[in-house]
Amino acid sequence: MPSAHVDTFARDNLPPLEDQPVYRFDLPELQFPEQLNCATELLDKHVVEGRGDRLCIRAPGLSWTYAELQDKANRIANVLVNDMGLVPGQRVLLRAPNNPMLAACWFAVMKAGGIAVATMPLLRAKELKAIVDIGRVNMALCDEALAEEWRLCAATLAQPIPVRHFNSEAADGLEAAMAQASPLFDNANTAADDTCVFGFTSGTTGVPKATMHFHRDVMAICVCWPPHLLRPSPEDVFIGSPPLAFTFGLGGLLLFPMAVGASTVLLEKASPPQLLEGIQRFGATVMFTAPTSYRALAAHGEALRQTPLRKCVSAGEALPAATRALWKEATGIELIDGIGATELLHIFISHDESNARPGATGKPVPGYRAKVVDDAGQEVPPGTVGKLMVQGPTGCRYLNDARQKSYIKDGWNLTGDAYLMDTDGYFHYQARLDDMIISAGYNIAAPEVEDALLAHPSVAECAVIGVADAERGQIVKAFVVLKAGEVGDPAMVRTLQDFVKQTVAPYKYPRAVDFVEKLPRTQTGKLQRFKLHEPV
Repeated sequence: MPSAHVDTFARDNLPPLEDQPVYRFDLPELQFPEQLNCATELLDKHVVEGRGDRLCIRAPGLSWTYAELQDKANRIANVLVNDMGLVPGQRVLLRAPNNPMLAACWFAVMKAGGIAVATMPLLRAKELKAIVDIGRVNMALCDEALAEEWRLCAATLAQPIPVRHFNSEAADGLEAAMAQASPLFDNANTAADDTCVFGFTSGTTGVPKATMHFHRDVMAICVCWPPHLLRPSPEDVFIGSPPLAFTFGLGGLLLFPMAVGASTVLLEKASPPQLLEGIQRFGATVMFTAPTSYRALAAHGEALRQTPLRKCVSAGEALPAATRALWKEATGIELIDGIGATELLHIFISHDESNARPGATGKPVPGYRAKVVDDAGQEVPPGTVGKLMVQGPTGCRYLNDARQKSYIKDGWNLTGDAYLMDTDGYFHYQARLDDMIISAGYNIAAPEVEDALLAHPSVAECAVIGVADAERGQIVKAFVVLKAGEVGDPAMVRTLQDFVKQTVAPYKYPRAVDFVEKLPRTQTGKLQRFKLHEPV
């Protein structure tokens, strides 16, 4: 397709076609035109079609309509192009907690034909430099509140890059430049397959991978999962905890609400107490967060039942059946579970409320297909644990990274997850492939043991790993956070071990139990099991 990119770095560093997955565009809604700019579709169209006065983004002390967001995005796009020298195809690092200006900056980059490189707020200078180097970042827009780590990073760069700070009153800040910029901007006439997002993985190897996503990918995830399984309305108010730099958050808190003309609440801090306050304050109806947040929020079930909250989505890590049951009992709301990946941009297996099954992630999202295979790549019978493979309109494209070949097999995305499919076509998560525990010849999935432990009334949180054992090869070890008032003594160890034996096959019980104050998690709420293997 005719690319609008003047800077061809992204296109030049796409994986070879033979190393990319097969893309499927089976739904009528996936027949995109050759030229496509996602900002035109998600933002400008609402204004053009007379919905500019609809509420779009809310935050404590602030609210913007679609027309106001467009005004700010246009001004920022003019600053990027006219003041900072952006040409289509260049990379813009975005650094901020979830707030309205970050959303405006993201859309400005889309409008100008740039590539957004959003970064997690907690990243340090060393991690930022790796992203700058891998993505060949050309310029940055950074919230003044997070400026210090950026300045430390910038000091290490061989070549300085332009930066504007926002949420700043400085004379050289972004707002000052916006005030002098035109509120009108002609969006770049990007190709549907022009890259617009580099999504960096939060991998455990220490060397992040940049996933490359096109304008058509952004629109594809808006027409697959949301209309078929979430089914939001323009009157919905979205809220949640994942950062916009995390593709789960980008979709759930920005793209999906705007795709239907709804509004979203952006919270810079979104711990469970802050989420509860936000739901009550803004009348939120749709929430995106991780299983650990749902467990904590379930204690406030009575208060949540008094709010208009009606749909709750869990992703980011496996949803334990015990957490699903706890949330349903507390709030009356059935959780919508889903598995996605940065490589595929968003959720590709899920269910709606009426088709939820305890322990099951769901079925392939319309537009996607999935299968479970053995080590030879052959599809296995229902009920057999194997490797999950996925195809759809989105797929893995690592930026100039040899690991591409290990993620794509025979045109399918190999997600790194162990799953089984039942006879009804529901997919059941077992573990990450590298989290399977093999003990005395038995395959044991860590999440299954965690789910059993979480069903005990004394357990607040837990994590399970396999540790080396001379006799059995590995044994199951549990790290348990007890609820307030409970005592982590040998009697509690025996109680939990006996409880697990009565819940799942006895050979799966944790032979070692450590009581801890908290578990290591990423900023997005994902459990970092690899840290549990590190010596104290």
